[in-house]
Amino acid sequence: MKKFDAIVIGSGQGGTPLAKKLAKAGWNTALVEKRFIGGTCVNDGCTPTKSMIACAKTAYTISHSQEWGITVSDYKVNLEKIIERKNEVVNSFRSGAERGLQKTEGLTILYGEAAFTGDKTLSVKLKDGSQEEISADYVLINTGALPKIPDITGIDTIPYLTSTTLLDNKTLPSHLLIIGGSYIALEFGQMFRRFGSQVTIIETSSQLLSREDDDVAAEVKKILEAGGITVHTSANIKKIEQAGNDVIRMELTSGGQSHILTGSHLLVATGRDPQTKALQLDKTGVSTDDNGYIKVNDKLETGVPGIYAFGDVKGGPAFTHIAYNDHLILLKILVDKKEASIKDRPVPYCMFTDPQLGRIGLTEKEARDKGLNIKVACLSMEKVARAIETGHTQGFMKAIVDAGTDKILGAAILCEEGGDVMSVLQMAIMAGFTATQLREMVFAHPLYTESLNNLFATIVD
Repeated sequence: MKKFDAIVIGSGQGGTPLAKKLAKAGWNTALVEKRFIGGTCVNDGCTPTKSMIACAKTAYTISHSQEWGITVSDYKVNLEKIIERKNEVVNSFRSGAERGLQKTEGLTILYGEAAFTGDKTLSVKLKDGSQEEISADYVLINTGALPKIPDITGIDTIPYLTSTTLLDNKTLPSHLLIIGGSYIALEFGQMFRRFGSQVTIIETSSQLLSREDDDVAAEVKKILEAGGITVHTSANIKKIEQAGNDVIRMELTSGGQSHILTGSHLLVATGRDPQTKALQLDKTGVSTDDNGYIKVNDKLETGVPGIYAFGDVKGGPAFTHIAYNDHLILLKILVDKKEASIKDRPVPYCMFTDPQLGRIGLTEKEARDKGLNIKVACLSMEKVARAIETGHTQGFMKAIVDAGTDKILGAAILCEEGGDVMSVLQMAIMAGFTATQLREMVFAHPLYTESLNNLFATIVD
């Protein structure tokens, strides 16, 4: 059995830099990866989807070019070329990460699937079929999550797609049915609608984006429907079946009415499940919750000293940047021997529809549920100079402000480049700026960020 100082299981956006930095700090480190270096973000998530979304926006801009006084007689979407471009970007990111790992002294990469045989001992089934037995003083689990498949009658009888498999589907759906109404579902839905597919979104909750405020969700729905997408909320899917060659039939109720939908393809985007089953955690004292996520404390440590979990596999916010921040916290704890915690850290995120939805801090609903005395600033993009000039007036900006301290508690920015505008507000929140300071701050004209002046001017003193 080979002994290491640390074993990192999974090479996602947290696992890869952690393994490199532990090795550079003098730790004899092993990195175990069963599939591709880079994890979900590089291979199945951020990198490929945003590459394809960029293509979809180009198609949209061309098809609406007359709004900007440009006439384009014809255009054609080449999905195979779009996928080829996406693969080039993914391969570039993945190979770059792999080369960086291979050059790192003190780091051993094992391509295979790891399973615990004891508290800190593992058996790795390598890709060539052989086994490698390894152990370490520290084991750090970064195995991520996979698309979750709901229990719907008939779903196991049809060739459904997930957010992973749809990325390489070279046949443009004539009608894409999407089960799910959250971030991934909406990004894919708008993207394929812009490629030319008919798109229908089916969501079981009463609104899209169930974590967001009602007005934000309603505006997103309005934007999607204006783009030609059909949306069913409060949906109860009764049955799914194959109704002939390239025809998927779905029976559901929505809004008190029965519907029968038919489509050429089905995307299942109903959340994700942690990759913990293959780890055989029963061989350790590591506990999971009812959904299979590994339980950790504020320092990312499990119930077994020396075994940590980070990234999506531990539950909580499932974002690449959170996994990356997890690895920084672990470095402070393990290498620098400093105090660090995931408690109370900011959780910014962005949905890459067009317009984007950038989010930070409390929603209005969360603030009111906490009984906070708040003021709500809201500004339509139809009143923003930059939006009018560029022709991107869909959406609005919204901020939650503590009525007593004038401090900003949260924001939802639904606009062109909304994620970047949100990031400015994130820094303002962390710096303790007040709404009044942002209302009076000098921003360059004419930027979207400049509209923060007018956003906070909507609050009545």
